[in-house]
Amino acid sequence: MLEGAFGLLGAVERAGDAGLTRLAADCGLPKTTAYRLLEQLVDVGAVERFAGGYRVGPRMFSLGQRWQPHPGLRPAAREPARRLAQVTDAMVGVSVLWEGQTLVVEWTSSTPDDVRDRLRDEVTWPWRTAAGKVLVAGAHPRLPLGPLPATWQREAKAIRDQGVAFDREELVAGVCCVAVPLTGFGGSPVAALCVVTDPAHRLDRLADVVQRAGRTISARLRGGAL
Repeated sequence: MLEGAFGLLGAVERAGDAGLTRLAADCGLPKTTAYRLLEQLVDVGAVERFAGGYRVGPRMFSLGQRWQPHPGLRPAAREPARRLAQVTDAMVGVSVLWEGQTLVVEWTSSTPDDVRDRLRDEVTWPWRTAAGKVLVAGAHPRLPLGPLPATWQREAKAIRDQGVAFDREELVAGVCCVAVPLTGFGGSPVAALCVVTDPAHRLDRLADVVQRAGRTISARLRGGAL
C-alpha cells in the first residue's frame, strides 16, 4: 500500500495536476485502488483535489520545508544567501545532488522578475548546472550520471582547483550561473551555493563574492566562526 501511495505522489508531482484516470495509468494501478489511495492522501493533506483532479497538497510543502539534506544546511545558509542576493542583485540558490540531478533546496532573491519567478518554480535540473558541476566534480567517481562529456575530466579538475564552476547559458538561454561548493567536516562538498544572473554580468568577477559567502556557510556547517 505504501509503495502505491508513494507512486501516486510521484505521479502527481510530475503531472502538476491530473485526473484519476491518468494517475492510475501512470502508476499501473486499477482506478478503484488509485482512487482509494488518493482519497487517503487527501485526508492527510499530502494531496488535494483541484478542478476535477489532484495536485500536491500543503502537507507535502510543510514536510519539504523541514527536510535537511545535511544537518543545519538551511539555517547555516539562510542569512549569508540573503546578503549575497542583496549584494549581487541576483537570485541565489542552495542545491544538492539527488538521483543524478541538481535539486534546489532553497531560492533567495532580492527583487523578483519574470526570469527569477520562472526559475524558482523549478526545483530539479540536470546535473550539468554550475551547482551540479561543483558537486559532481567532488563526488564519488561511480556516481550514476550516465555518459559524461569527453571533456568532463579536464573540466572537473579545473573546478576542483579553482573551487568554482560556471554555466554560461548552457541550459537556459539568457541565464548564467556561478557556483561554489559548501563543505562539511572533512572538506567534502555537501551542497552548492550558486548565483543566477544574465550574460551582461562578468561571471569571473562574481566568483570572488560567491566564494566568500560559501566560506561563511561552510564555517557555519562545521560549527566554526561566522
